[in-house]
Amino acid sequence: MALLGADYLQRNAEYVNALNVFPVPDGDTGTNMNLTMSSGVSELRNKPSSSIGKATEALSKGLLMGARGNSGVILSQLFRGFSRSLAGLEEAGTAQLAAALQYGVDLAYKAVVKPVEGTILTVAKEAAKHAVQYARRTNDVVELMREVHQKAHEALQRTPDLLPVLKQVGVVDSGGQGLVFIYEGFVRSLAELDGNLDSYSMASEAAPPEEVAVPTVAPPIIRKQELSSAQSRLSTEAIEFLYDMEFFINRKLSGHTGAFFDESAYKRALGKDGDSILVITEDDIIKVHVHTRKPGDVLNLSLPYGELTDIHILNMREQHRDLLEHEQENSTIADFSAAELLAGQAVPVTPPGQVFEKAPFGIIAVALGEGIADIFLENEVDTVLSGGQTMNPSTEDFVKAIKALSAEHIYILPNNGNIILAAEQAAELSERSVTVIPTRTIPQGLAAVLAFKEDETAERNSSWMKNAAEQVLSGQVTKAVRDTTIEGVDIRAGHFIGIKEKTIVVSNADLLEACQSLIASMLSTGGDLLTILTGEEADAAETASLCEWIGEQYPELELEVQKGGQPLYPYVFALE
Repeated sequence: MALLGADYLQRNAEYVNALNVFPVPDGDTGTNMNLTMSSGVSELRNKPSSSIGKATEALSKGLLMGARGNSGVILSQLFRGFSRSLAGLEEAGTAQLAAALQYGVDLAYKAVVKPVEGTILTVAKEAAKHAVQYARRTNDVVELMREVHQKAHEALQRTPDLLPVLKQVGVVDSGGQGLVFIYEGFVRSLAELDGNLDSYSMASEAAPPEEVAVPTVAPPIIRKQELSSAQSRLSTEAIEFLYDMEFFINRKLSGHTGAFFDESAYKRALGKDGDSILVITEDDIIKVHVHTRKPGDVLNLSLPYGELTDIHILNMREQHRDLLEHEQENSTIADFSAAELLAGQAVPVTPPGQVFEKAPFGIIAVALGEGIADIFLENEVDTVLSGGQTMNPSTEDFVKAIKALSAEHIYILPNNGNIILAAEQAAELSERSVTVIPTRTIPQGLAAVLAFKEDETAERNSSWMKNAAEQVLSGQVTKAVRDTTIEGVDIRAGHFIGIKEKTIVVSNADLLEACQSLIASMLSTGGDLLTILTGEEADAAETASLCEWIGEQYPELELEVQKGGQPLYPYVFALE
């Protein structure tokens, strides 16, 4: 069922992308939901089971760790609740499935700080509510799921009535459409098993007739700055908890399922002589990660709860000595995958006189473009996750980046509204002291970094960074991918659109004129400093003409131009 649901979503991911309200070339709801669902299916394939409880548990775990973007995080929460409701069941009837759908909706709404109706949440809610009512009238699971799919489709068609911007653009909600595709796959899978596939007609009439290829999205990259990272100031002997342990506790083996597992008490016990503690409980499986001085004590503490499997113990001092020797041969900034960074292959040489166990602070930022990444790295940021609209870092990418930083308190700058939920979910899972500064644009992230002070408290820095981010006005220019009209602006495919914060203020066939109109709109309420980040497609002569125009029109305005290297957006503007 899940496999066919994922398949339907994958085949239509580009169609879902095309439903994004803004006609920008990096609309990504379909891509994020597809990558999230693919992660869940991969985990399900690795742990196949005929038990619906175990199968949904594996699916949920994969979705949780692979969640990307707001749509992906919400999808993971829907199935997390679904899995918890079906825990321990070998099979499920209509009543159990309906209750599971409802519990998933409850968890998803809790995960979003300010739920918005007319989105995937509404589609899921209406479908689940109908399922609970309809389950009282039938014991046929196929019939129930057909009703769920039909109700989800109907709710999807009503999303423009709940969210005015959807009606203005003439589309339904993209996340809701993705969920309808998943439900359609569920129904077809069940109908095929029941032998009634031919009698089922699709309700999702908006679906494209042919399959759409989904572009491969490269995994996020973590980049470390030489001499500025927290790890670069760590000496080998200063690694107090030198054994890095990772293992699973399988509670159903060796007859330990009856032993009560108090997760909070277990974490406190690990914390008495350890740090970097991560405990993920999924029914009969508990994943444990800890840094400790006494691995034997950790194993003895864990044995009463089940059989220990996949035990990995690494001596981090030994690792660090090898890595320092390796780093002496590499003095320039390099690119590292998340796995390489986690393994320590990105630890720079420790400079003399800068040795202590942990740095007080560490900062993780998300950016797309070499120039923008370099700017962050030059301004106190320790780790840059490569990502943006079309390549959102997953929850797991953030968890690994957090784990790799040796710092007492860590700040995360998502720099994209579609990445905030994944960052917040990772902060919750990490069991470290982490603050997510909810930056929605690159300019906001840069402003937050510049407000950071190494010698201040975590609370004051959080306040200052959030306040600084709120004071900057962001703008960006890109090409429209379709014809539409938004808030009175007529947009044509191929024209350049200027976006001020979340609002499209101009559409023009000429890039220079589009930039001029956007800047004029941004400066309508004043401003002292305008920073221009040039993208991959920015032309030097055009940039010079733009700067000349700004100097003539706004002679008192301070102007800075920096190479950002971002794709798809020739220019990004920050006004302070």
